[in-house]
Amino acid sequence: MIKTVKSLDLKGKRIIMRVDFNVPMKDGVVQDDTRIVAAIPTIKYILDQGAKTLTLMSHLGDPSKDAKSAQEKAEKSGKPFDKDAYIKGKHRIAPVAAYLEKKLGKPVIFAGEDSDYGKKGFIESQPAGSVIMLENTRFHKEETAKEAADRDKLAKELASYGDVFVNDAFGTAHRDHASTASVAKFVPLSAAGFLMEKEVNYLEPIVTGPQKPLVAVIGGAKVSSKIAVLESLLKNAAALVIGGGMAYTFLKAQGHKVGKSLVEEDQLDTAKRILDAARKTGAEIVLPADHIGAEAFDANAKAVAIDGLDIPDNLLGMDVGPKTLAKYKDVLGKAKTIVWNGPVGVFEFDAFAKGTEEVAKLVAEATGRGAVTVVGGGDSVAAVNKFHLAGKMSHVSTGGGASLELLEGKKLPGIEVCRG
Repeated sequence: MIKTVKSLDLKGKRIIMRVDFNVPMKDGVVQDDTRIVAAIPTIKYILDQGAKTLTLMSHLGDPSKDAKSAQEKAEKSGKPFDKDAYIKGKHRIAPVAAYLEKKLGKPVIFAGEDSDYGKKGFIESQPAGSVIMLENTRFHKEETAKEAADRDKLAKELASYGDVFVNDAFGTAHRDHASTASVAKFVPLSAAGFLMEKEVNYLEPIVTGPQKPLVAVIGGAKVSSKIAVLESLLKNAAALVIGGGMAYTFLKAQGHKVGKSLVEEDQLDTAKRILDAARKTGAEIVLPADHIGAEAFDANAKAVAIDGLDIPDNLLGMDVGPKTLAKYKDVLGKAKTIVWNGPVGVFEFDAFAKGTEEVAKLVAEATGRGAVTVVGGGDSVAAVNKFHLAGKMSHVSTGGGASLELLEGKKLPGIEVCRG
């Protein structure tokens, strides 16, 4: 069990809260506010309980990595590059604080853009009930430092801003960073926010004891990124639906022709091992029975129907065909729990989006008849949003990497600090 804010007396307390406001930005404007909106219930609850101050912290992008890439491009083109100006221009969290202020309907005080420590005096000078937003945590190298002693340096400073640490940043729960986990060592009380609680309550039972039959739809480009989650889900799944680019590695491992389709040659033995493990557990592996192909990976490529398992040498698989969709309908129609991570085709291209759209519709239908349906992973979330079906799922996770690691059965640092 995780401890939540509802189990604590917050009146008069200083709260330091980790949120996940790592949202897409363009020219300083928030492009998708899903993660911001998801944190608001916890923020409002803390304020309603009479907290003295609520100090929020989040990262925004990866400043050092982005700056290095931008600098390399500038050097190749012979253009001057100001690293500090680039980072502060692209990664400052002030625009996010301003956006939150509008959504919250209450002032959000930005604590400054400098990288110095020592905000305690500033925070304590604010009126009771204030909401304060700290600058991008990744402006401090200690945030992501490998050594615990280095992370602790920043964590101690952050801890001095609060009597209670609340973690509501599920999207970073798998990161052992100063603001996500280390800070809890130096604050008297730690608890999860409502978003973190909801994520854990939906995702953990899929691994520990789901309502059965459990069907997992696992897609995406690469087998290598999904090995651990496939092996974990096999323990409880009645069926694994494997789609997307990774399906062609499995088909080739079975001896089928896959044309020019994406294949991880170094993962063929892994695919065989997973197929063998499924036979031993009795889980059904559902692979494409037919395909929608194209001569090139292009949005304007002509869709070619391939009525069979083998893909001609001049084509690559881009989506699943009608026979496969009929199988999906049969398998998903029996499920009482469905977890979906990864599209089954190139849904970004309209000509090859039907398979993923049909999966989204089938999962939505399952929700309607009482099944527990959980969607995790950035591309799957993007798909249900594209097809306007997010509201018809039991739960749409806000954390791609975090949801994947939780489904692998791993203990996540940001969650463990909230255990009772």
